[in-house]
Amino acid sequence: MTVPEERERSVSSTASLPEPRLPAEDRAAWFTYTTDNDRIVWSAALSAMLGRLPTSTEATRQVLARYVHRDDLATVLGAITETWTSRAAVRVTVRLMRDDGSWFDVDCRLEPMTSPDGTVRGIRGTLRDVSARERARREDARLTRRGETVQSSLIEPDPATGLLTRARFADEIDRALRRAAGAVLVLRIQAEEAGDGGEGVRPERNAELLHRTARLLEDRVGPDRLLGRVGTNEIAVLLDATSWAAARKQGNALVKSLRGEDAARVWGGLVRFRPDAEAGSHDLLIDAEQAWRQSREADCPITLVAHPVPARDRQGSYRSRVANALDTDRFTLYSQPILELQTNRVTRHELLLRVLDETDGPQSPIHVLDTAERLDAVFDIDLWVVERAMRLAAEQPGMGLQINLSGRSVGDPRLTAEVERLLTQYRVNPEQLTFEITETALIGNLSEARRFADRIRDLGCSLALDDFGSGYASFRYLRLFPIDLVKIDGEYVVDLVDNPQDQVLVRALVQVCQAYGIHTVAEFVQDEPTLRMLRELGVDYVQGYLIGRPSPVVPGGLHNA
Repeated sequence: MTVPEERERSVSSTASLPEPRLPAEDRAAWFTYTTDNDRIVWSAALSAMLGRLPTSTEATRQVLARYVHRDDLATVLGAITETWTSRAAVRVTVRLMRDDGSWFDVDCRLEPMTSPDGTVRGIRGTLRDVSARERARREDARLTRRGETVQSSLIEPDPATGLLTRARFADEIDRALRRAAGAVLVLRIQAEEAGDGGEGVRPERNAELLHRTARLLEDRVGPDRLLGRVGTNEIAVLLDATSWAAARKQGNALVKSLRGEDAARVWGGLVRFRPDAEAGSHDLLIDAEQAWRQSREADCPITLVAHPVPARDRQGSYRSRVANALDTDRFTLYSQPILELQTNRVTRHELLLRVLDETDGPQSPIHVLDTAERLDAVFDIDLWVVERAMRLAAEQPGMGLQINLSGRSVGDPRLTAEVERLLTQYRVNPEQLTFEITETALIGNLSEARRFADRIRDLGCSLALDDFGSGYASFRYLRLFPIDLVKIDGEYVVDLVDNPQDQVLVRALVQVCQAYGIHTVAEFVQDEPTLRMLRELGVDYVQGYLIGRPSPVVPGGLHNA
């Protein structure tokens, strides 16, 4: 018999082969493949699905490479092999490519075609379009992955107290500012044994006191009031939609009740806000912190601020605090080693600023720097760090140092001149120095920042981008600045081995940097499996507790390893 034209297209004029058996349905999508002459025949329905007829040169097994989605090619070859060797039908779901580049899903049933002597001479496939079903399945899978990978809430708890972090608490103040008047109360909690300066308190005892105070406040303010840890020993209460009289009453009551607890000294600062005021959340927190400091200096329980502090006064007050801290050595430097994976040696150290707190020793400067940046008072801090880094580099000429700079200082035209002056003054080899800018930092002047970046590289220093991947500007900064090195945000490294999504992201970030000619550093490396995976992904440097913890900088104390 002959095959009707409307039911099949033959790609070979060879007539010596037995005619393949056709599916019962006239409009079925099917194909056959026989080993003799490497011949493929398929139906008009399958041709319509694919959008074109194959040419005679394509009508061999090589046609798979054109019409099967490349990611499914191995699956198809495996199914064909299984059908051929097992002599049994096999079902497989794959994607097929149309001539216009689009693709669709099909369920395919593969059956062996045998000769009278039982030898397999070919494969018969019957196909059914299941694009709607597979699209729904993929969407369900996508939503499941999103549910597993997206953080369920932006309400990030402080690990020590379980309260809101400073950043999230500030967000809640901004929300309250849009609704009604209220007040912000910041409480400074300090151990009784600390004396006037607070020195000598064990960190674990101080942490216990802060945790206990947080639980007491939760009981006394009720579930409708938000609490946040806004400083090392500071807890804030948001008294939203509250009259000034009621806020004063509740603020005084809270300070009085906490002062009655054993082993605790408490000072409060209460600041009023209105929806039409110019002061924002961070301004209110700064004013409330200044208020509790006034309470401590005057030895009174609480200081009330009924009207917003003028912006100029707020800035001047904070600049005075920074100058005093610099003059009294309240800042100090720590260092953390960075391992080069190619040589397996520590070839550089990151210098880390710490603030000497009254009660708990060296603390992260994040709150200090955040406030200093917002009030344009951070330049003096950065200059202090740069000068001490220069001294250290001069003392240890073989050691590479990475120096963190705020975004505002990078955009300050004074910084370039100061770096040049200090390089000359201390006779430092500029190749020792890498200046880091934080990806999430607010760069005050991009043009000036670019001039700074170009100039320090002309001098022989390097430029690094910190917290890569944590903010919107990451890839833009790679094009704007002559970056030599990026530090992949530790958030994507700490659970790398057990998190496939983080593995995909880190691999992609490394590939992007390699394409741009940029070295990579992975932070928060805490175990050997993570280190091995980072090696496999092509990361150049690593730092974290596995390599070494931050430690105080002492003369001659940094070493290669």
